[in-house]
Amino acid sequence: MNDPHDASSALAYLSAEEVQRRLDDHSLTSRQLIDTLLERIEAIDVAGTAVALNSIAATSDDARALAQVRDDERAQGISRGPLHGIPVLIKDNIEALGLPATAGSTALAGRPTRDATLVTRLRDAGAIILASTNLSQWANMRSLRSSSGWSATAGLVGNPWALDRSAGGSSSGSGAALAAGLAPLAVGTETDGSIVCPSSVNGIVGLKPTVGVVPATYVVPISASQDSPGPMGRTVGDVALLFGVLSATPPPATIDALTFSAATNWRTGNPETDRRFDEVMVALRDGGLRIIDRELALPSSQEYEDELAVLLGELSDDLSAYLAGRPGAGVASLADVVAYEDEHRSIEQPYFGHEFFIQALATGGRAGVAYADARRRNLEWAVNTCLTPGLEGVDVILAPAYGPSWKSDLAVGGHPGPASVATMAPAIAGWPILCMPMGLVQGLPVGLAIIGRSGSEWTVLEAARRVEAVISETRRLPRPFWSAPQRG
Repeated sequence: MNDPHDASSALAYLSAEEVQRRLDDHSLTSRQLIDTLLERIEAIDVAGTAVALNSIAATSDDARALAQVRDDERAQGISRGPLHGIPVLIKDNIEALGLPATAGSTALAGRPTRDATLVTRLRDAGAIILASTNLSQWANMRSLRSSSGWSATAGLVGNPWALDRSAGGSSSGSGAALAAGLAPLAVGTETDGSIVCPSSVNGIVGLKPTVGVVPATYVVPISASQDSPGPMGRTVGDVALLFGVLSATPPPATIDALTFSAATNWRTGNPETDRRFDEVMVALRDGGLRIIDRELALPSSQEYEDELAVLLGELSDDLSAYLAGRPGAGVASLADVVAYEDEHRSIEQPYFGHEFFIQALATGGRAGVAYADARRRNLEWAVNTCLTPGLEGVDVILAPAYGPSWKSDLAVGGHPGPASVATMAPAIAGWPILCMPMGLVQGLPVGLAIIGRSGSEWTVLEAARRVEAVISETRRLPRPFWSAPQRG
């Protein structure tokens, strides 16, 4: 299928850096870009259209007016910052004035919102908050059978590469919207895999920063020890641009020669994806990058059980505290959410339940008997057994992320099939991980994960830039194919 809205495609796929240049040379205005992107959203994302991507939760009422303000400021020689007049999408679990921030649940519909700290940083840098993006409801921490990309408020997000395939979770709308050319930049959130997965399966770049580097104030939480908002874009340069604003940190003047390790035993289980990773390692070595092959620790069932125990304990405390402090009437605790979803079962639980919520309530939170030991064991494995040895003598770890996207299936659940364990240790440790495209497998994108030490985001981004420079010559992705659903 050709691009489903040819009239907007020329502007739709401009990078943020290209938008900057065109705004500066006056060959484009923010108002022209915002008008075009809103037209594209209306044409291909909304239910009832030919595509109905469902990646957008709500558009900002003031986007056009703000675009005109930014244009007027630019004409007067005023620049608010590096994102002046550039549209940005935010995930619907991030609060922003004028957008719903429902986390995909009707339990939060109509509640007043505030500007999250990260949104204030975006606005101060001149960005235009164009829209909020659909997501896996409650950031995919509700049920083992939850379908990635589905929410009660906005339905199921499609994947622009193949409309019957998953857009990943939980930042599914952010990933799909970028791949669909609905904006140049987006913000997602990750607890374990929720930026990396949609970046991998939608063929974009996403960075989950070290926990705490980007503030999570007024972001609907799961886990204070693992949650992190992060930048998403179609190029490494765009992600670096957005990260600088979100983190309020400048890039270093220079980064010296980098050494990489390749996690040879962190495989996805999809033969063609794992073969592609090996081919990319050869290409990077041929391109002059120094890469050391290394086997890293693999998680046992104990690590998975411990991570779940930690997430459930923190969910019980952190979501209840957030709900109690959010303005407006409505659910004020996790127990209230469970009661609400049971009362509105046909809307909130048509395909799967909320077993994790019930389990979280039974944990007793951080004060529960299981939490402290589980967190201690988890950190020992992630930091001391896995990441520290893996990074010894090198700057970053390389690994395949996910195999090609799987078919969405609301009846049986939509969690990914082929995936490596690359997200788990950095998620538990709270360390940074980036995902970028490494080519197509079976006509669908697959991603390369890059993991660094705590606080090393700029090193990770520089590593990604060097990888991108080598592999983009032969593996630069085309635009999505927009293939129609297939049988089988």
